[in-house]
Amino acid sequence: MSSTSSAGRGRPARLDRARTVDTALDLLDSLGLDDLTMRRLADSLGVQAGALYRHFATKQDLLTAMAERMLADIPAPREGGDWDERLAGLARAMRTALLAHRDGARVFAGTHSTGAHTLRFSDTVTGVLREGGFNDEDAGRALMAVVNYTLGHTLEEQAALRPGDDDMADPERLRRAVESGPFPHLAAALPTLTSTDFTAHFEFGLRLLLQGLRALGASGARRRAGGGGSGSA
Repeated sequence: MSSTSSAGRGRPARLDRARTVDTALDLLDSLGLDDLTMRRLADSLGVQAGALYRHFATKQDLLTAMAERMLADIPAPREGGDWDERLAGLARAMRTALLAHRDGARVFAGTHSTGAHTLRFSDTVTGVLREGGFNDEDAGRALMAVVNYTLGHTLEEQAALRPGDDDMADPERLRRAVESGPFPHLAAALPTLTSTDFTAHFEFGLRLLLQGLRALGASGARRRAGGGGSGSA
């Protein structure tokens, strides 16, 4: 007799929020987001599907809790050191956390969690920026830029490598398409465009983002030194 039927006929299985989220993440890793359903989750927990709604009003609520759990193990950056290196470390840690789960970035996208782990991560990033001399407005916008870049890159990275996806990125298909037409500039860049070294791609974009933030910070420092008021940091 299955555990599901036993739970249905006897005493209901004990269900708690943390175990439900951990089980959902395990199912995500084995099935992928498209096949993660509330019914399958309930079956894995040995409960009726309706029991899940005591903790999560909708599947979106469950995904938000899963996104929150993904950031739980991101370590705080080392004290001291340059703000930009600390910021880069946080961006890398977020990417690693999302890559740790199949379709992790898809789960995280659009959830807007206000849980303790997400807020701690966001507060840490904002604190690093403020300590680096950015005013509150620029620090908030820089936080969004870093998170959105990291999330967007990881989303595309996981989509390109998604197993069994007929629409996944195919370097050879791109190569054939470019070489069959008058696209000389793309042809010159093909070794990079078809590369699956996603860490190198991520680091390049992160470097550009940090260079822009450094320039913004330097500009604000010059304005402040020249008596230009509070302006952008």
